Amino acid sequence: MLLEDKVAVIYGAGGQIGGAVAQAFAREGATVFLAGRTHSALEEVAGEIRADGGDAETTVVDALDEEAVDDFADEVVEEAGRLDVSFNVISYEDVQEPLTEISVEDFLQPITAATRTQFLTARAAARHMVERGSGVILHFGGDGPQTLPGLGGFKVALDAVEGLRRQWSVELGGIASRVMG
Repeated sequence: MLLEDKVAVIYGAGGQIGGAVAQAFAREGATVFLAGRTHSALEEVAGEIRADGGDAETTVVDALDEEAVDDFADEVVEEAGRLDVSFNVISYEDVQEPLTEISVEDFLQPITAATRTQFLTARAAARHMVERGSGVILHFGGDGPQTLPGLGGFKVALDAVEGLRRQWSVELGGIASRVMG
């Protein structure tokens, strides 16, 4: 089992993608901590994981709330002893309209949500992972040459997430080489 004895946090775990990821991680042996805004959705996913013999805990967390994200990561480490994998798959609540028709607020919504939540959850996990000298932070989405008309700020948000992912890689890669070397 690929994730046996690992501790994984999944933000947005009550959604379709987050729920599927949580179930897959649990099947591979991880203890999963499910975070999201809707208690009933989280409990439904956790119930399915437990029914299959997996270990799942749920916490209502708004991944856009800095204090809530930091507290949640601290609580996971306090309870489980470590945090091995952090994966953020929350919805960016984007409005998809042509750029010539979209309001500035609707255009900026997914960009702001994506960069804020991906930054906060990665930072909270990184603080614990750096101490241990190991861990994996996963981001969902990223850039690519393809785009479609009418996506509003969604594609721009994905490109921003890719830039943030690269920045984390450079900074944490440098830390890892100093910790390990």
